[in-house]
Amino acid sequence: MASKWRKVKIALGLNKCLYVPPNDTEQPDSSSSPSPAGLLSRSSHGSTTPTPSSSGLRLSKSPNNNSKRTCAICLTAMKTGQGHAIFMAECSHSFHFHCIASNVKHGNQICPVCRAKWKEIPFQRSVSDVTHGKPRTSALGWPQDDAWMTVLRRLPPARTDANRHISSLYQANEPSIFDDDEDLDPQHETAEGKESTKDAGDVNSVRTVEVLTYTEVSAVPKSVSYNNFTILIHLKAPLTSGRQNRNQNQAESPQSSQDSRAPVDLVTVLDVSGSMSGTKLALVKRAMGFVIQNLCPSDRLSVIAFSSTARRLFPLRRMTETGKLDALQAVNSLVSSGGTNIAEGLRKGVKVMTDRKWKNPVCSIILLSDGQDTYTVSGTSVACPRADYKSLLPTTIHRNGSTGLQIPVHAFGFGSDHDAASMHSISEISGGTFSFIEAEGVIQDAFAQCIGGLLSVVAQELQVKVECLHPRLEIGSIKAGGYKANIMANAIMGSVDVGDLYAEEERDFLVTVNIPVDGTSDEMSLLKVSCAYRDPMTKGMVTLEEASHVKIQRPEIAGTRVVSIEVDKQRNRLHAAEAMAEARAAAESGDLARAVSVLESCGKALSETASTQAGDRLCIALCAELKEMQDRMASRRVYETSGRAYILSGLSSHSWQRATARGDSTDSANLLQAYQTPSMVDMVTQSQTMVFGTPSSQRKLRQTLSFPAVRPRPR
Repeated sequence: MASKWRKVKIALGLNKCLYVPPNDTEQPDSSSSPSPAGLLSRSSHGSTTPTPSSSGLRLSKSPNNNSKRTCAICLTAMKTGQGHAIFMAECSHSFHFHCIASNVKHGNQICPVCRAKWKEIPFQRSVSDVTHGKPRTSALGWPQDDAWMTVLRRLPPARTDANRHISSLYQANEPSIFDDDEDLDPQHETAEGKESTKDAGDVNSVRTVEVLTYTEVSAVPKSVSYNNFTILIHLKAPLTSGRQNRNQNQAESPQSSQDSRAPVDLVTVLDVSGSMSGTKLALVKRAMGFVIQNLCPSDRLSVIAFSSTARRLFPLRRMTETGKLDALQAVNSLVSSGGTNIAEGLRKGVKVMTDRKWKNPVCSIILLSDGQDTYTVSGTSVACPRADYKSLLPTTIHRNGSTGLQIPVHAFGFGSDHDAASMHSISEISGGTFSFIEAEGVIQDAFAQCIGGLLSVVAQELQVKVECLHPRLEIGSIKAGGYKANIMANAIMGSVDVGDLYAEEERDFLVTVNIPVDGTSDEMSLLKVSCAYRDPMTKGMVTLEEASHVKIQRPEIAGTRVVSIEVDKQRNRLHAAEAMAEARAAAESGDLARAVSVLESCGKALSETASTQAGDRLCIALCAELKEMQDRMASRRVYETSGRAYILSGLSSHSWQRATARGDSTDSANLLQAYQTPSMVDMVTQSQTMVFGTPSSQRKLRQTLSFPAVRPRPR
């Protein structure tokens, strides 16, 4: 119970007292205007989202006097003269004023220690002045002096009607065609069919994708043939323009960075079924508040809520000051009831995207659910258990469909009861990622990691092409994970459709060829690698005709064979992903012992490879991940509760080489932060700072790029 209480306190930001500048003065005032925390925690129907205290989670009473010296909410010492006000309730229990004020703001009006109902409760009044240039922060950590926050504090309380039925949100008329989206920011305006075809021309004048190649070995003797010779193609996306400025000024507002990145159309599809009641829904509202705050006026947001049916609560609107306030009010109106109709929620979300008149360069759907679709997915059978997952996703946004739409659905499975298989299938079909949110308190960080990527797209429609240069050379295979790879009929040319890349994101693909005996030269040209992509800022195509020219030496006598660490570790990544898929198939068939054996054998094989022996971080992390998956297959109950979701989120991450949340994997000490970009790290750090925050104790994430951060020079 104590552990659960600590998790809930962390999730609600109650485990730390908020930093207060020494010269600021704050006094309780029952006439205070609503703060963002209050706005996001109050229901439009008059109900208050239950807090840990009101949900029956109680702190144990202490027979000694520690309760008089320790704040029962944050569990830290209460001492005078340390810059924190102390509140004594009518029941004689004392708390840090900020702790109890935040607790009350979430609807709790009883003592967390003795459960006495208070007649007088503390409220925090906003202070109008800022001393020494230090911005004030709210309970969510948002700047109180921001212009739209000033307006928010003046908003009247939401009107309540106890007799209003919850389903009324879904009964109001909505247009049959969602073409009422707000016009784009004039600075970024591009209507469909009017997109610029500007040629990038001189690629040296623009930021370009970096292409590196590595051969399995640097030399093959002239008299020897080499089948399945492996070549690694490594891509790295450029920085966003303005990234350097943001590094120098971490407090820069999102509005000031809108011109340095491509604007986004984002649709959030949120589960508000009965199982989302209480703390879950409160945390979803808080996470959505974080997303809204970090969008710029050129970005647009729409909110879809679903339970037994679905409703568009908020049309696709620009996140101006007014737009953000309206979006917050829409999020605050969410209430939980009914069943789980994921398909209907997705249909509404996709309809917003397909019906819109205007289109920002980047678009995506975020799907959150804690349950299983009880309306669309066909029943189970021994031969084909829950196989109709494709029916949950409209065919118009299938990644490899013929419509040309690229709208990835990033799915978030919340808790232990969600249908991980269907959520993973939805994300895979659309080209999105699947994240497993095991601990409720991680939801905001998981959303932060996702939008950290979406708000940093620097390349779109990226395609890599390879062409054999030697007349007797043929391409054997292209291993690209979830990306579509093609080899032409003559096996001389091939390609990989990569799609979008986030700033500084990396991709690795393995190409195999059969090297023939050749005594005509001391050097052999193998492949020419080229790539082309669209710059989302300029709308122009950037083409790198000969990004890399792959060669090897052909000596008379073989020297010492040294295998490339870069190639070896990418083989390990693919081997691990294959083992995960095989283990998952075994577990689904009921053979957990075989599943564990597959993972154990793979881990042992990885540990003996050259890259692992050399201490490569990716390989060490893969071994740790395989061990974690074994632990989550200890029993059928453990696998059903968390093992399936954990493995599927791992498969999603390795398939797309993109960061996903896995359990508590946003913790900086976790080795499973593969593929996380600096933009993601910055956004997660900002999320954790808002929740946890005094400036002296901010929890910082280590910048963990796609492994490794520094690569050796290609040969």
